[in-house]
Amino acid sequence: MAEISSRPEPTGPDPAVADASSRRPPRTRWGTTWVMLLTAALVLLLLLVFILQNQQRADVSFLGAHGHLPIGVALLLAAVFGVLLVALPGTARIVQLRMASRRHTAPLSGPAVDAAPARDDTAGH
Repeated sequence: MAEISSRPEPTGPDPAVADASSRRPPRTRWGTTWVMLLTAALVLLLLLVFILQNQQRADVSFLGAHGHLPIGVALLLAAVFGVLLVALPGTARIVQLRMASRRHTAPLSGPAVDAAPARDDTAGH
């Protein structure tokens, strides 16, 4: 026959884990910016390695312009133009939504007028 334990099962979070996570400092904008800068630096380093490893020349033609570029540079330019093609409609939509938001939050009346009459302290002197 199986023994039944009289001790209750823990149902909440482990107190030791809760104490350790509460000692962690809060995230700040500077900390997030630092992580983003390090990530961007790593991406730029990888792009530099990519360009340096792909130095073969390629003939490039675009809208009647002709030139010779390293393959790495040509691919990087193609990626940048691709990002711009995605960013332009997104930017237009953000501007459209902001304008619609401003219309809905416009004040209903003009500037506030002070209801109390101004006192003239120099009267009677």
